[in-house]
Amino acid sequence: MYTFLIAIILLVIGYFTYGKFVEKVFGVNEGRTTPAYVNQDNVDYLPMNTKKNSLIQLLNIAGVGPIFGPIMGALYGPVAFLWIVFGCIFAGAVHDYLTGMISIRNRGAHLPELAGKFLGNVMKHVVNAFAVLLLVLVGTVFVSAPAELLFSLSNGWTTMGLILAAIFVYFIVATLLPVDKIIGRVYPFLGALLLISALGVGGMLVFTGAPIPELSFTNLHPDNAPIFPLLFLTISCGALSGFHATQTPIISRTTQNEKQGRKIFYGMMIAEGIIAMIWAAAAMSLFNGPAGLNELLADGGPAAIVSEASTLMLGAVGGTLAVLGVIVLPITSGDTAFRSARMIIADYIKLPQKKWRSRLWIALPLFAISFVLTNVDFELLWRYFSWANQSTAVIALWVGSMYLFIAKKNYWIAMIPGIFMTMATTTYILNAPIGFGLPMNLSYIGAAIATIIVTVLFFRAANKARTNEIPLEEGVNDKNNVA
Repeated sequence: MYTFLIAIILLVIGYFTYGKFVEKVFGVNEGRTTPAYVNQDNVDYLPMNTKKNSLIQLLNIAGVGPIFGPIMGALYGPVAFLWIVFGCIFAGAVHDYLTGMISIRNRGAHLPELAGKFLGNVMKHVVNAFAVLLLVLVGTVFVSAPAELLFSLSNGWTTMGLILAAIFVYFIVATLLPVDKIIGRVYPFLGALLLISALGVGGMLVFTGAPIPELSFTNLHPDNAPIFPLLFLTISCGALSGFHATQTPIISRTTQNEKQGRKIFYGMMIAEGIIAMIWAAAAMSLFNGPAGLNELLADGGPAAIVSEASTLMLGAVGGTLAVLGVIVLPITSGDTAFRSARMIIADYIKLPQKKWRSRLWIALPLFAISFVLTNVDFELLWRYFSWANQSTAVIALWVGSMYLFIAKKNYWIAMIPGIFMTMATTTYILNAPIGFGLPMNLSYIGAAIATIIVTVLFFRAANKARTNEIPLEEGVNDKNNVA
């Protein structure tokens, strides 16, 4: 298991090296007052300490993505490890850090507002609709997945309908109450359960000497599905995820100091990458290769793999605890998905969220739509989620590139992964049955042309924005707060 262990080590090294480099490029200002204090309303804006913010951020971003995605990505073989490691260090963690820090510099603004400011007003409206769609899809996926896992543990003493209803009730309460009432108090404990379960499975893989395959560039997928672009959309939350761009503003509104950003935003993405590595390794090593894994996935989906792997590694009691740790992930991302959707809509229509009635009439229609979507096939939902998710990541990376370009800083750290993922997501939607259904060779050509056009348009807009000196930050006026 040299590949597995080296990959974990590289992720940790990445935090202390490339993470430090990205922080230096951005340029933190420890003297700048953050939105947690400037805009404090004790609902969405309020200061919380680094430890609490870090655990909340991890649970916000780590839904079923870093578990279900790597399990399905394991069908491609050890090449999936490369995307998790390098995607996490050079794309995902950069994406999360820049989104969080730019949001801090702009009153805790969400992605649609940032896209409007840095990419134009048309993009604000497009991204607003896109982000809300993504968040409703995320919330729905993160209702269905834990409900299935809980139902499998119940041994028939309850129904799927009651479990779904209970999760929705929790989501409604967590979405409406101030962030420190439930999320701020419960998440640190749930975060501990998540880490214990992941480390338990990972530790047992090492202790038992599980046959984790070594690095190979061969595509081992039983259906011979192409690595590009499918792998880069299948494994999202463990490497790069646009969903995170909708979550980081929640914590940008509770961060006490810009210096805490690397640990909260970059660091928690690295932690998610480690979780993804563990589950990808478990899926590759415990089920007799891709063919056996594919058969189990066809029978019971990723939830069955989680349950089976946990029991094999940790026994009945430990396996149950590990499954509970996995259940925590989607539930604690689903509630903040709906919370983000509420905040984005409220910002868009400029409706203050101090009064609970204002929160309620925005949130309830979102839950009604999501409840209807729970009846849609999970695999179909996941395909739409994967494309919408990575397309959102592309937008966030271009926003980060624009910010750094205007600031005359090293914009390539965001632009290179932005160009790569523009190509990947465009290729996917041109080729996929849920998209245009074109042959793969035409999809590659069309995506390459589209990517070149987007890049050219970016440089034209970026040079204009730099000339016009678009302000990089807002919300603080005192003389000590100039970055």
